[in-house]
Amino acid sequence: MKILSATLIVVFATSLACAQERKHIVMKRATPAATSAPFSEAVLVGDTLYVGGHIGIDPATGKPGATAEEEARLVMEAIKRTMEAAGMSLDDLVSVQVHCSDVSFYDAFNGVFRTYFHENYPARAFLGSGKLLFNARFEVLGVAVKRRK
Repeated sequence: MKILSATLIVVFATSLACAQERKHIVMKRATPAATSAPFSEAVLVGDTLYVGGHIGIDPATGKPGATAEEEARLVMEAIKRTMEAAGMSLDDLVSVQVHCSDVSFYDAFNGVFRTYFHENYPARAFLGSGKLLFNARFEVLGVAVKRRK
């Protein structure tokens, strides 16, 4: 009984410690509607970063990129900035989901996506989603784990 009680105390204490290790990454957002939206760009828990959905909004115009390639570059730059704010790089991504309003943009996205990685690519899903917020073509989210040097 004492061992079970001690084990439960350790599990409970560990759970509390993990809850306290969360760091919410909130970045400057491109549109007034996004500024007050109830989400963090990412949440860091230990060495794992949960990257929320990012869309390719041009900070100068508040609109998606004019072409699929431009928008793909904008979304990857937004994710890169978020990852850097958490002390990571895109090479720390282990899993990525790309939601796309029209899967005919697959090749355009891939052409840009592959230029952002120096090593192996993360696991990835490319999903047709229908209409996205702000008429974006892409929304990208993922999970990253900080590599040990």
